[in-house]
Amino acid sequence: MTQSPWQLAARAETMNPSAIREILKITERPGILNFAGGLPSPETFPVDAMRAACAAVLAEGSAVARPSLQYAASEGLPELRQWVAAELGRQGARVVPEQVLITNGSQQGLDLVAKVLLDAGSRVLVETPTYLGALQAFTPMQPRFDSVDSDDGGVTASGLREQLQKGERPRFVYLLPNFQNPSGRTQDEARRQQVIAVCREHALPMVEDNPYGELWYDQPPPAPLLARWPEGVIYLGSFSKILAPGLRLGYVVAPPSLYPKLLQAKQAADLHTAGFNQRVVAEVIRDGFLDRHVPTIRARYKTQRDAMLAALAHHLDGLGAVWTQPAGGMFIWVRLPEGLNAQTLLPAAVEAGMAFVPGAPFFAGQSDVRTLRLSFVTSTPAQIERGMAALASVVRAAMSGTGSGSGA
Repeated sequence: MTQSPWQLAARAETMNPSAIREILKITERPGILNFAGGLPSPETFPVDAMRAACAAVLAEGSAVARPSLQYAASEGLPELRQWVAAELGRQGARVVPEQVLITNGSQQGLDLVAKVLLDAGSRVLVETPTYLGALQAFTPMQPRFDSVDSDDGGVTASGLREQLQKGERPRFVYLLPNFQNPSGRTQDEARRQQVIAVCREHALPMVEDNPYGELWYDQPPPAPLLARWPEGVIYLGSFSKILAPGLRLGYVVAPPSLYPKLLQAKQAADLHTAGFNQRVVAEVIRDGFLDRHVPTIRARYKTQRDAMLAALAHHLDGLGAVWTQPAGGMFIWVRLPEGLNAQTLLPAAVEAGMAFVPGAPFFAGQSDVRTLRLSFVTSTPAQIERGMAALASVVRAAMSGTGSGSGA
C-alpha cells in the first residue's frame, strides 16, 4: 500500500466518530426497534406548512425569491434574529437582535464557541453525564474536561465550588438545564439560583444549551440562565426539535463583547447559514405557527414518554434497574443492575430486536458503564412495549449468566 503523503494536524488526531452515529448504522437492519437516535419524530414535521412557505418564498414576483438564493448576511436573516430576541424576551431574558447569530444548527454554535474560547489545555467544566456532541465539538481545541458532581437536578453548587478550587480558572461551564441529553433531568428554580450565584461569585462564564426547552409536558421549565446573568452566558437554541432538523437552523445569543469574534469565526467557517432555509422558516413562523404546532409535539411525546415509563416499570420491575422520569424532552436514562455493562449488552439487545445508546461516551471523566440512553419519540406505544420487553429479557439473561453483558 502506498504511504499517504498527508500529515494530520494534532487536533485531527483527537477527533473520534460519534458513538451514536455508529450505533444508528446498526439500527438500519430490518426489524430493529430503534431507541438509540436522538431524532425528532418525522410525524411532527410540518410538511404542508413547509411546502406552502417554499412556494411563497419562490413565488413569481416575490420580493424575496432571488435574494433567498443569493449570498446572505453572516449574522443571519433580520426577521429570524428579531424572532429569537422576542421569544427569549417572553422568557424573561433581555436580548436584542444584534446579539443573535443564526447558525447551521446549534451544533455549529458549539463549534464556534470552542474556536473562540478554547486553547490547548484550557479547562472546561461539564455535567456528569453531558451531551456527547458538545464533547466532540470542543475536543479538537484540545481542552481539559473536568466533570462536575451532578445529581437528579444537574450540577451541584458544591461540585462547582470544588472544581473552582482546582488549578486555573475554567474558561466556562457547559450546561443543559432543560430535559438534558442524555439524562432527561431538569434544573429547578432553586438549583438555577444556586448555580448562578456560584458562577457570578467566581466570574465563571456559562454556555447554556437549550435545544429541548419547548418540549415540556406539564409546565414550562424555569427562566433560562441567560435571563439571570446576561453578560456571563452564551445561549444556544435550535429549530431542529420544533420544526425539522434537516433545515439545520440554530442560533447563538452572545454578550455584545463576545459577539464580533463569534461572527468572525462563523464567516471563516461557511460565510453564512443557508439564506433559503432561513427565509422559509421565517415565512412559516411569522403568523404564530409555532404557538399552534409545538403543543401537538408535546402531546405526542408525552404519550410516548408515558408508554415507555409504564413499560420499564412493567418489564424491569424487581431487576435492580433505575431510570429517570423526565418532565420533557426526548430521553430516559437507565442504570442497569450491579455487574452489568451496557456496551457489552448492546449486541444481545440488537439480536433481541432493539437498540439503545450505551451511556459511557456521555461521560467526560470516569464513566458509568451500567448506564444507557433510550429515546422514545420515534416509536409507537406498541413498539415501546415490545422494545422494553426485549431489553428486560436481555438483562435477565445477563444476570443469570446465560447471556453477554456482564463486566465492570
